[in-house]
Amino acid sequence: MLQKIEGIVIRTSDYGETNKVVTIYTREKGKLAFMARGAKKPNSRLSSVTQPFTHGSFLVQSGSGLGTLQQGEMMTSMRHIREDLLMSAHAAYMAELLDKSTEEKKPNPYLYELFEQCLHYLNEGYDAEVITAIFEMKMLQVIGLHPELSGCAHCGSREGRFAFSIRENGFLCHRCFEVDPYLLPLSQAAIKLLRLFYFFDLKRLGDIKVKEETKKELRTAISLYYDEYSGIYLKSRRFLDQMERMQSFLVNKEQEED
Repeated sequence: MLQKIEGIVIRTSDYGETNKVVTIYTREKGKLAFMARGAKKPNSRLSSVTQPFTHGSFLVQSGSGLGTLQQGEMMTSMRHIREDLLMSAHAAYMAELLDKSTEEKKPNPYLYELFEQCLHYLNEGYDAEVITAIFEMKMLQVIGLHPELSGCAHCGSREGRFAFSIRENGFLCHRCFEVDPYLLPLSQAAIKLLRLFYFFDLKRLGDIKVKEETKKELRTAISLYYDEYSGIYLKSRRFLDQMERMQSFLVNKEQEED
C-alpha cells in the first residue's frame, strides 16, 4: 500500500552496491525503516532525500516486511548542519539517542516535534552544546527517567543551595548534602539550567548564552546521569566527546598564541 509520510532521516546503512536501508522518524507512525533502491547512485532521485537529518515528505510502499521508499520531497535539507563537522556530530548524537530510545512503529508526536525543533535550532546556528543538553534533558522523560529537579530529592525543600546527586536521583539542598558523599557540586547557574531544560517549552527558547564552564558542568552531570540510569551507550557520544576535546585544544592554542 502506497502512503505519504512526513519525517526526518535518522539513520542510513548501505545494502549492496547501490541500495540503502533508510530509517525515518515520522510524525504519523514513529520510527520506520525502508529500502531505498539505487539511492547510492549519484544520479538517483533518492540520493539527496536519503541524506542524514533530511526533513521531508516521503512516498513509501509498506508491506509485511521491510517497506520501500519510492520517492521523497525535501522540506528542509539541514544543509548548515551537514557543512559543519561539529554540528553534524551533535545532530548524529541526538539522532542515535532517539533511535536507541524508541521502538519501531510507535508514534510519539511530542518526540517528533522535539527532534525537529532541535535540528532546526542547530541549522539556524544556535549553540550546539546547549541544544544537545536540552534534547538530553527532554529525552529523560521519554525513556522513563524522572530525576527530582523541582526541589530536594531527600527532604523536598525548594529553597537553599543545591547540588546534584546521581545516587539520590536529583537535587539535594545544602541541608541534605551529607546524604550523598559523592554528590556533584554544581554552580547555581548549572542547577538552574538543568531544571529549566527539563521543564520549559522548547518553542519558547530565546537567544540563550551559556558560559563555557557552565556548559562543562552540564555535560558532566548529564553524562553521569545517563551512564548510571539509561543503559544506553552510543558510539556517536564518544565521537562527539573527541570532537569537543579537539575544539577545546584548538581554542586554547589560539589563546596562547594571542
